[in-house]
Amino acid sequence: MKIILAKDAGYCFGVRDAVNLAYDTTKKEDEVYMLGTIVHNEKVVADLNKSGTKVVDSLDKVPLDKPILFRAHGTTPDIWKTAKNKELNIVDATCPLVTEIHDEIKKLESEGRRTIIIGDHGHDEVVGIAAQVDRPIIIANIEEAKSLRKMRKAGVVSQSTQMIENVQDIINVLMQKVYDLRFVNTICFP
Repeated sequence: MKIILAKDAGYCFGVRDAVNLAYDTTKKEDEVYMLGTIVHNEKVVADLNKSGTKVVDSLDKVPLDKPILFRAHGTTPDIWKTAKNKELNIVDATCPLVTEIHDEIKKLESEGRRTIIIGDHGHDEVVGIAAQVDRPIIIANIEEAKSLRKMRKAGVVSQSTQMIENVQDIINVLMQKVYDLRFVNTICFP
């Protein structure tokens, strides 16, 4: 039997920093609340819960005297606004690379481009990216790319955790569909 050991394993720095920030915040505040889980790992979520990190599905469930931690995946502008209006103590654990994706898609829109996100429909990160602009197109696979109509001008970013092969396949299709195409590679290196 041949065993192949991965060169890299574990969390990317954005998730690692968000998890550490959750632990640090619970040490200071006893409890911290999050909209949804911080990472897709049940053991980590259970350990965080034991330390005082509580998962909720609404800002209404966050006590006014407790902090709300915005996860590494990013958060929609509406949720930011609501949390600020409620004067909640916001702990921002957004991955800096995700924040960069938000900035890039806004730049593409400001150039008059139709915005396209290569990513998984409904994924928290993609929802946060899409909320930064008006009427983004989300493409998860090559079939969805092929179904697009031709367009004059578009800009593309991707969910940070997309596989490079999927992004390349979709970009190859978009190059045939879009006259003026600008792609910003927002795939996270790790």
